[in-house]
Amino acid sequence: MSESEVALLSRMWEEHMRAPFPPHMRGREIDGEDMVLLDADIAGCVVSSLSGPLEEKRREILLVCLAAVEKVLPSIDDEDGASEYYKHLRDMAALAVELGNANARSR
Repeated sequence: MSESEVALLSRMWEEHMRAPFPPHMRGREIDGEDMVLLDADIAGCVVSSLSGPLEEKRREILLVCLAAVEKVLPSIDDEDGASEYYKHLRDMAALAVELGNANARSR
């Protein structure tokens, strides 16, 4: 794991924390995915990855969430910036998984 990747994830996390959650996504399910829960699961795993090596369980959760975001993205409209919000979540999840993979390889 390179320091620059951790710094990038940290910046992405700060951007995410400043971004308002799209109001119309509250209480909404798309293709069986609860959009608030998807956000929360990814956020929790990203915070964990910023605190240290990602444990295997959280890495697996991130992989499931990453697949879920990819599945629902085409169905997300751009009202309230929802599409960009979830693309940013996807990108954070992908980077956190990559950092977790790098940690696993270096053990």
